[in-house]
Amino acid sequence: MAGFGPLAQAQDQTPAQEQSPQTLPTVTVTVNKQAQRLDAVAASVAVHDGELLEAAGVTRLESLEQVTPGLSFQSFGQAGVHSPVMRGISAQFFSFSSSTLLLVDGVPTLMAQGFDDGLLGIDRVEVLRGPQSTLYGRNAEAGVISIHTRKPDNTPRTAVSTALSSRSGRALRFELSRPLVEDTLYASIAGDWSRQDGFISNLATGRREDDRERRNLKLALRWTPDARTDATLRYAQQDFDDGAALWGSPSAPRATVRSGTPSWNRSAGDTASLDVAHDFGSGLKLRSITAYNTYRDRIQQDTDFQPADLLHIARDHRFRNLSQELRLEGQAGASRWLVGLYADRDDHDLLNTQKLPATQSQSAAALGGNNVALFTNWTVPLAPRWTLEAGARIERNQVDFTPAGRATQSASDTNVSPKLALQYQLDPSAQAYASVSQGMRAGGFNVFVPAANYAAYTPEKLRSLEIGIKGTLAGERLRYSAALYRMQMRDMQVQQMPVPGMVYITNAASGHSTGAEFELDWLLGQGWQLQSGLALNRTRFDRFQDGANTYDGHRNPFAPDVSGHVSLRYDAPAGWHAQAQVYGAGKVYLDAANRYSRNGYGLINLQAGRSFGAFELSAYVRNAANKSYDAVGFQNGIVTVYSPPREVGVRLTWRM
Repeated sequence: MAGFGPLAQAQDQTPAQEQSPQTLPTVTVTVNKQAQRLDAVAASVAVHDGELLEAAGVTRLESLEQVTPGLSFQSFGQAGVHSPVMRGISAQFFSFSSSTLLLVDGVPTLMAQGFDDGLLGIDRVEVLRGPQSTLYGRNAEAGVISIHTRKPDNTPRTAVSTALSSRSGRALRFELSRPLVEDTLYASIAGDWSRQDGFISNLATGRREDDRERRNLKLALRWTPDARTDATLRYAQQDFDDGAALWGSPSAPRATVRSGTPSWNRSAGDTASLDVAHDFGSGLKLRSITAYNTYRDRIQQDTDFQPADLLHIARDHRFRNLSQELRLEGQAGASRWLVGLYADRDDHDLLNTQKLPATQSQSAAALGGNNVALFTNWTVPLAPRWTLEAGARIERNQVDFTPAGRATQSASDTNVSPKLALQYQLDPSAQAYASVSQGMRAGGFNVFVPAANYAAYTPEKLRSLEIGIKGTLAGERLRYSAALYRMQMRDMQVQQMPVPGMVYITNAASGHSTGAEFELDWLLGQGWQLQSGLALNRTRFDRFQDGANTYDGHRNPFAPDVSGHVSLRYDAPAGWHAQAQVYGAGKVYLDAANRYSRNGYGLINLQAGRSFGAFELSAYVRNAANKSYDAVGFQNGIVTVYSPPREVGVRLTWRM
């Protein structure tokens, strides 16, 4: 569902006419790679307005789970690495493959490493739930998070925000957008810097172990030589200079370590892209997106949490992906069609270090590959109230793995991902739909294991059946949606540990996921607005044999059975506002054996502020009740991932 206040239009659309403050505005999205109204999309989609996300303090990708039912992130404790969980479908960090695709202005991120964004200068965030491999390909198995940055145009924009918070937190964010040549050339720059002291006490050194510092930068140059051509060149950078991950020993007092080994995270990434669109007229449009995405995962982490250097890990992985998408859309009578070609190339250099009490080992490897796909999607009116949507994608994927000093191994596969959806217009303000679709997560190799276990694992595949209803009520002051789904997974990529210390991925399981999602956005009147969302999910293994252990019927790791939020906001005529949000998530298990877990929890987030002309001063409290929700037993029982404590802060923003 869309966020509080005015909602975003599609980035390539003219904003809709202003509507009465007593009605919710029309929302236009591009989730099917063509502009259409949110209420007309035959899928479960949440849309968040960028300015309102920032006003509410949602300035990190992982915070989207608190406003998006059905989406969560695995507890890992390291900045820049986030493994999403959508509708109960998760992925292993060391598979270098995610179950949900991240797109930032068309630039794909296909793994947990680098799955992050500072949400700078955002127009809107679209979250598509359910398999989207027909249009988006590999690793859109469970869904897509698509971030759209504002395009610079003739409207000058300036915004600067500073914040002070608990634990000596300091932050600065800015955005500047200007036309360089009226109606022809435009530029924008946005950036942020933040720093905060840690909360994990190192009893051996007397210092805080987990300080955080991060920087983000986004640049855009847009050229519109005529009314039909639009080209945007973008560059984005993010880097981290952090202390330790939020890790400790399960046997130690909470939020304490005794580490004598330095722990740090000095990861960084950048992307560059060229997005060119041309309108030939008569509904025929061409779009090209060329993108290069790099991320360096560079860390050292103590894992014995003791003064002596008995156990630690280190990584220096360099990930590179070059991608190209071409798509053509048009009309055939009353029908709309889309055809496209996609290709990408992976080129990764991996270096892993493991310190044991008696020895230290280092493993190096090269991991690469390529993907080529053809896809199409058609929207065909069948009758005055009936619409059919049909699409398919065929893609060829190859993975190349070269361990240091050994011969290259290759594995390849060809996959077809179809989708069929039927919509029925119940009345002018409500529609129902049913869809069947297939999702796919790419296969790969076990990298840092003994040579005998290098064997490739194959793609994981998912088939989904979904029904839903969405629309508006109360004179367009209330927007609602509900979806029910059943997904069947086969060849699940699961972690096995046949002997202690040896962990690898196989296609040893099958399973199912059943659930429902509900969202509500309601203008109550007199300045009040209510937003709520609820996700129910049951993801279980049907079959999983791990050596002598049988996990049939066990819960999929990191998948909560329930999550949801309720937010209430009041905007006063005098220029002040107040907002309260409650977010909660159920218990999750951290392993297939369901031995280790993170308990369910609830958070209370509060905010209030006042505007003074171009300035706004606000105060906030995150996790007001100071709730702890540690993941105890991560990494097969040896690590606790600590949850952050209460944070109190003030923010001053200037806009013009």
